[in-house]
Amino acid sequence: MRLEDLGLIGNCQVSALVERSGSIVWCCLPRFDSEPLFGRLLDPEGGEFAVAPADGGEGVQSYRDNSNVLQTDFVTPTGRFRVIDFAPRFMLNDRMFRPTQIIRIIEPLEGAPMVRVRFDPLCGWSKQRPRLLHGSNHVHVEGLAAPLRLTSDISPTHLDGHPFALTGRRHLVLAWGIPVEQSLAPLCTQFLEQTERYWQRWVKHCNVPARYQREVIRSALALKLHCFEDTGAIVAAMTTSIPEARGSGRTWDYRYCWLRDSYYVLEALRLLGHFEERESFVQYLIGVCASAPDLDLRPLYRVDGSADLEERILPEWAGFNGDGPVRIGNGAALHQQHDVYGEMVLALAPVYMDERFSTERTGSTLKLLERLARKAIEVAGTPDAGIWEFRKAWEPQTFSSVMCWAAADRMEQVAARHLPSRAAEFRAAADRIHTQILNKSWIPERGAFASAYGGTDLDAALLQMVPLRFLNFRDPMLASSVDAIASELGNDGWMYRYRSNDGLGVPEVAFVICSFWLIEALAITGREETARRALDGVLTMLSPLGLIAEDYDATNRTMWGNFPQAYSHVGLIHAAFAASPRWDDLP
Repeated sequence: MRLEDLGLIGNCQVSALVERSGSIVWCCLPRFDSEPLFGRLLDPEGGEFAVAPADGGEGVQSYRDNSNVLQTDFVTPTGRFRVIDFAPRFMLNDRMFRPTQIIRIIEPLEGAPMVRVRFDPLCGWSKQRPRLLHGSNHVHVEGLAAPLRLTSDISPTHLDGHPFALTGRRHLVLAWGIPVEQSLAPLCTQFLEQTERYWQRWVKHCNVPARYQREVIRSALALKLHCFEDTGAIVAAMTTSIPEARGSGRTWDYRYCWLRDSYYVLEALRLLGHFEERESFVQYLIGVCASAPDLDLRPLYRVDGSADLEERILPEWAGFNGDGPVRIGNGAALHQQHDVYGEMVLALAPVYMDERFSTERTGSTLKLLERLARKAIEVAGTPDAGIWEFRKAWEPQTFSSVMCWAAADRMEQVAARHLPSRAAEFRAAADRIHTQILNKSWIPERGAFASAYGGTDLDAALLQMVPLRFLNFRDPMLASSVDAIASELGNDGWMYRYRSNDGLGVPEVAFVICSFWLIEALAITGREETARRALDGVLTMLSPLGLIAEDYDATNRTMWGNFPQAYSHVGLIHAAFAASPRWDDLP
């Protein structure tokens, strides 16, 4: 199985990955971090929901224009047909309608193609098969935490893989909880049209750069699907345990809300002109902080805000293409990652700096913002696991301190408007941390900032010094550090996070967002043409649908890591806005 052959559907409540074979190979219900209903992505016996030609074969996938509605076209010896996959999402009765449903429409295009439908769900990680009870027009699934029903106008006899001739449009609705009782054909047609219109209207409200518009729009649509609207959480990826590289053993569960990643997603959505996600995330963050009175925040949480994330290996699962281990939970939840306080301040600060958010300001939120800034100041320069979640002895990470500086710096700006008596205190703290970083991280002989205080290794995360405005854009130290990082960590336009042993070895493949961070840094520091050439090169790795994984093997031109990765799409959006010419500069 190849990541490049997978399409993402969803509605901010449920999501699924559809292979170009016509099979749903990954779907966790009723939410992103639940146990899998279909898991063939991680094991040949992991269950699937296939709609495919009777004789096999792969289709051609595409998204309907500016939407998250996926279609796959198949050619068979007896005709052609199309499978349309989506999760309903649209406004209904002044509320967002996003049921825990997946709809599959099979549409004949020519002749009478022979089609095979196979409905083979799992009872989660146990890999046990549930009991399937066949009714006159549905299959009821027993053994799950809630009712699950597949309703169809296809004979139940033909839902177990028995081929049939497709002579008219057919419909399948998989519903968790409340089953579908309405007539399927008009219901599916209505839901399809309204869902497609919703996404197209959403895209029309997006800001886009003058160049790279298609890539940015697809990334925006993918990012939106990582938002779990029920709680405001934003997940890092939809999957678990896809290796960072072949045989690496680096197989992590990313179906959770990393606070850091959420900030970056919110910033990308801000560039796009979408702000409702920030309001929802703020409420999620308030709930998380309420469970940590001392503000000792974990780096990640479940989408419901809980922190029961013990990392476990499932030896009975083979892994992606047999490349395990399969993990659930994530040991990084036990880490201290001090940069998270800076990112949470940056996530909240716009509420108090942007008048469009004035109605969201409350005394309790401002107090939380101030407490987060003070926590950042307190931990600046102390050892932590860092942004890359090192599983070795911790050191004072420069990137963590830079984000702590950013917390104090932005809090000074907020305080100048809303707490003027405290502004000088935060300015002094920001200056103190700034000086500390210059004294402890700058390597004069290399002309670069080190990844850790007193160290000599470089870190691609420090490219973020540029958009964070740690130094003036024209400061020679900044340009020198960008060039040194690009030279040492780059590989034919692709960027590694670092070249050192992180406790599990030395990374073997490029980390996608780092390449975008370099492009953004080049553009901001005045090297726009270089940035555009680099971006043009990196965009060649996009999947046919425009989706991106976490990692990239530039030698074999293959995606690796969890997929789709929110971080990677965030990087594309930021790089595209930075490198694109302005609209008024176009001829």
